[in-house]
Amino acid sequence: MRWPLDTDSADRPPLALLMREAPVIGDAEAANIKLSQATDRLAADAREGLDAVFAAAPCARDACLAMAEGSPFLLDLVRAEPQRLLRVLSGNPRLHLDELIAGCEAAARAALGTPDGEAAVMRALRRMRSEAALLIALADMGGAFDLVAVTAGLSDVADAAVRTALSFLLGEAARAGRLRAPDPADAAKGSGLAVIAMGKHGARELNYSSDIDLVVVYDREKAPLSDSVSASPFFVRITQGLVRLLQERSADGYVLRVDLRLRPDPGSTQVALSTASALDYYEREGATWERAAYIKARPVAGDMEVGRAFLADLSPFVWRRVLDFQAIADVHAMKREIHAFRGHDVVAVEGHNVKLGRGGIREVEFFVQTQQLIAGGRDPLLRTSRTLETLDALTAHRWIEPRVRDELAEAYVFLRRVEHRIQMVADAQTHTLPETREAMEGFARFMGYADRDAFAAALVTRLQAVQGHYANLFEDVAPPAVLDADLVFPPEGNDRATMAALSRLGFRDPAAASGIVRGWLAGGRRALKAEAARAHLARIVPLMLEALSRGGDPDGALIAADRFLTELAGGQLLAALDRHPDLVRLLATILTAAPRLGETLARRPSLADALLDPAFFDVLPDEASLTAHLDLLLNTADTEEEQFDRARRFRQEQHVLIGVRIASGTLPAARAGEAYATLAEVIIRALHRRVWARFTQAHGTIAGAQTAVLAMGKLGGREMTAGSDLDLIVLYDFDPDADPTSGGPRPLTGAQYFARFTQRLVTALTSLTNAGKLYDVDLRLRPSGRSGPVATRLSSFATYQREEAWTWEHMALTRARVIAADPAFGRGVREVIRAVMAQPRDPRRLAGDILDMRGAIAAEKGEDDRWNLKHAAGGQVDVEFLAQYLVLAHANAHPEIADTATQRVLATAERLGFLSPEDAHVLLRACRLYQNLTQVLRLSVDAHSVPPDASPALRALLARAGEMPDFATLDADIAETQAKVRVIFERILGDAAG
Repeated sequence: MRWPLDTDSADRPPLALLMREAPVIGDAEAANIKLSQATDRLAADAREGLDAVFAAAPCARDACLAMAEGSPFLLDLVRAEPQRLLRVLSGNPRLHLDELIAGCEAAARAALGTPDGEAAVMRALRRMRSEAALLIALADMGGAFDLVAVTAGLSDVADAAVRTALSFLLGEAARAGRLRAPDPADAAKGSGLAVIAMGKHGARELNYSSDIDLVVVYDREKAPLSDSVSASPFFVRITQGLVRLLQERSADGYVLRVDLRLRPDPGSTQVALSTASALDYYEREGATWERAAYIKARPVAGDMEVGRAFLADLSPFVWRRVLDFQAIADVHAMKREIHAFRGHDVVAVEGHNVKLGRGGIREVEFFVQTQQLIAGGRDPLLRTSRTLETLDALTAHRWIEPRVRDELAEAYVFLRRVEHRIQMVADAQTHTLPETREAMEGFARFMGYADRDAFAAALVTRLQAVQGHYANLFEDVAPPAVLDADLVFPPEGNDRATMAALSRLGFRDPAAASGIVRGWLAGGRRALKAEAARAHLARIVPLMLEALSRGGDPDGALIAADRFLTELAGGQLLAALDRHPDLVRLLATILTAAPRLGETLARRPSLADALLDPAFFDVLPDEASLTAHLDLLLNTADTEEEQFDRARRFRQEQHVLIGVRIASGTLPAARAGEAYATLAEVIIRALHRRVWARFTQAHGTIAGAQTAVLAMGKLGGREMTAGSDLDLIVLYDFDPDADPTSGGPRPLTGAQYFARFTQRLVTALTSLTNAGKLYDVDLRLRPSGRSGPVATRLSSFATYQREEAWTWEHMALTRARVIAADPAFGRGVREVIRAVMAQPRDPRRLAGDILDMRGAIAAEKGEDDRWNLKHAAGGQVDVEFLAQYLVLAHANAHPEIADTATQRVLATAERLGFLSPEDAHVLLRACRLYQNLTQVLRLSVDAHSVPPDASPALRALLARAGEMPDFATLDADIAETQAKVRVIFERILGDAAG
């Protein structure tokens, strides 16, 4: 077959000939097999054409092989329709995108009024998106598109999808007589309804697998509705239909995930609202973050005149003519607290979030938006939406130096390429690099680097450059006026000017606040008796007062600080605060949002030293280093009691250090749960060995005696929090032919021997010493619960699980994990668990049992409080029960689904087809969200829910953990997420139960 590429026009070259680079291929032979299998349904002439393309364009061939090796998602797109790959490579990429968009729009117009019109539109939208995704990815990987072209292409497809779906829905409404369309050929024109794109979509900077943030507004006066139609319910239904057309997954996939939570007050407003209501909200209570959000806004679909008028009316809200440094400080306050030490340069590349992590994409965007909000009101030329264009504008107007612009722009382009490559792997909205070095090797090649270290060096250089400029931006922003005031706290009485300054900071009772600080400086606290300690404190008081005021309740925060200083043991922490201003801000965050953590830090001020370690906020100690540290502590203790004390202090220290990482936003929930679990396992193993050694000295041994500690619950799933108990089962075995009586000074027989050992182990974990308690231990998940022996022989455990255990016990066993045992005995225990998981089960009975159990829990615990994240309808229990059902129902035929981690079970269930992609997306996101918020709650309050009097600082910390701009938006997101989870839970288990 002849060369199939259109080369007639020099200005319209095909994609294959435009490709000038390719990722590095690790195993070319394996990649070639994958690509050949994906394209094996090509007809002979098409196969000949693809071979000719590859022969003439080696970069195109290499990029396709790298795609096969590095991106299961893209390979699936080829596998679903191999001809798609040939079309993409053979056409000019820009013209091809235009043709895809035009074809989709034509198909939607043709579908109007047909019986299966909606299905036809959904199919056309999804086919457009799939082919565009393959085209843009290959153009990116091959260097045919730069970042601007990539993001523009993605944004054009998103615009077309929203526009096409909305036009179809409004066209159907016009045909039904509900909308009197001024232009019958284009029902959206003059409809009164406008869709506003926000964020990256609004700026035409969409990332590869981005959600799109939309705000939908309508003008009641301009909406040409029939007399019987009410505007609000009509436009709400249209908006809901728009989301369904774009987001619902079918055999052809999905188009875009739609997020409507940037609308005003999303917890109490409809998904579409009138322009008058929206403008009234922003005029009354619009927040600074909402000003920043509208910098990138643009109308993309519907009545464009209404959209443009709405944004024009919002312009005075976004672009204030007076320099508003206080508002800028509001935007950045939490960000400043997240990045506790600007001097720390160590970055753990594995697991780094290139969007939200230090030196990431968000910092470049905030760098730009901050200065736009400062100066854009007076300088209209700074009112650009695209990041790179704004950097140019800031340079031209001398807000930043050309060198700063160049370094930030280069880093931004690099980081966005990394972000896109991460998302190409599985079409997931993630920004996190692989967690393991092995996986990073493969990703580095996918980025075009020879190995992990080469990529890491390039990445860290950019992260450090961004972090440095971001930090310098803060230094250039003027401090709040109160910090320039002469704050005076004389011992004899309150200073009037100082109280006025405190009032400006937001203190409701300035006299009381001044009195507290005067008491500190007079040495009224134990840690402040020394003159040096008071001198350190005097220097940090202004910054501390400013930082405490940012939590939203300055008076309550100052009382928390007073408690902290009352409990503080020694003045060395004050010296550290004096040397490191950022530590003052971090401490303020802890005191206002996580007071339980602050109490521990006050009792152990030496822990602050760890916060000054350059690696602290990036490198978690691994299991080996924790084990070595604990072994050293325990091995040098003189007595058993001192060992227990040292183990408790070690646990407290590590808990505080993990907690500070969570409070500072540098440790996501999934890794926090693993960190807590790893710490618990290290301690349990260390004590298990030592208790066993002492026990056998006192009671001798039984031939072949073996014990294993089985982690259940949150420890088993590696999802622990700061307040988690340990759910444990102790199993044992010994030589059946041996004398069951031990031969030591105080012999014991058989079951009694292992029961006594278990009691000793539990005592080592739970007893209260001068250093406190390690953990609460719960053994109730053992066979027969409280009535059974505290230790169980492995054969009895296997028989019980096989023949007598209830469904709930098998559900609990899905999370069982051996954490302390000799290797051979541990393998035996794991084999028993695998056999139990693999038992064939009646899905109908299983689902019925789980529904009954869920109903009983709801009757006992209640399920109406959505902030009781565990027990609420659609909360954590629903997600976990669904995952456990999937394991028990399918592990017989698919043993790979048996996993102790809920998220991995859900991901495997999607891969195996037991969950639809849409259900899996909802459940996985809910699982992550609940875990993130639960980590913060357990760290901050001694409750399972957000207390009604939760501090503004805690609410802000929760919003940040939920990746929402404020608590109200998070609250709305929780409600929406729980509703979706409950629908999935009832549908899957209800259908299974019959």
